[in-house]
Amino acid sequence: MDIAEEITRKWWVLALFGLVSVLFGLMAVFSPLGTAVAMAWVIGVMAIAEGVIAIVALFGKDYAAPKWMVALYALLSLVFGVLAVLNPVATAAVLLIFLAAWLLVAGVFRLILAVRIRKQVTGEWLIALSGVLAIVLAGFFMLFPAAGLVTVALWIGLIALVYGVVQIWAGFKLRAWGRRRL
Repeated sequence: MDIAEEITRKWWVLALFGLVSVLFGLMAVFSPLGTAVAMAWVIGVMAIAEGVIAIVALFGKDYAAPKWMVALYALLSLVFGVLAVLNPVATAAVLLIFLAAWLLVAGVFRLILAVRIRKQVTGEWLIALSGVLAIVLAGFFMLFPAAGLVTVALWIGLIALVYGVVQIWAGFKLRAWGRRRL
C-alpha cells in the first residue's frame, strides 16, 4: 500500500480532528471566560504531568541535563501545576499579564525598529503601527483583565473554528480523491 492510499483511507482522522476543533471553537466563542479558565486548568494538569515525568526521569541513568536541573524543573512544574489546578482563574490572569508584558516589550521594540529603519525602508509606518497596536493591546489587557481573557479566548475559539472547518474540508477532499483514485 502506497502512502497516498494510506492517507486517503484515514481521511476520517482529519475530519474527526476538525470536528473536535470546531466543538472547542464553539465552546470558546459561546463561553469565552469559562474556556479561558478551563485552558488554565488544563495547563496546570499538563504541568503536573511534566513534573511527575521529570521525577521519574531522575531515577533513570541517562539524561541530558544535570540532576539538580531536572529536580528543579520537576519541583517548579509540580508547584505551578498544583496552583493552576487549585486556582485556574488566577492562573489565567497571570498568563494574561505575561502576554500583556510581552506585547508591551514587542510594541516598544517595533517602534524602535521603525525609527531606526525609516530611511532605508518604505512602509516603516506599518511596523510602527503594529508597535502602537501591541502597546494599546497590552494596556487593554492590563486595565481590563477579564475582558482581556474573554478576548483571547474568543480569538482562540475563532482560530479553532477556522482550523476545524479546514480540517473537515481536507478530510472530505481526501475521501473524494481516494474514491476517484480507486
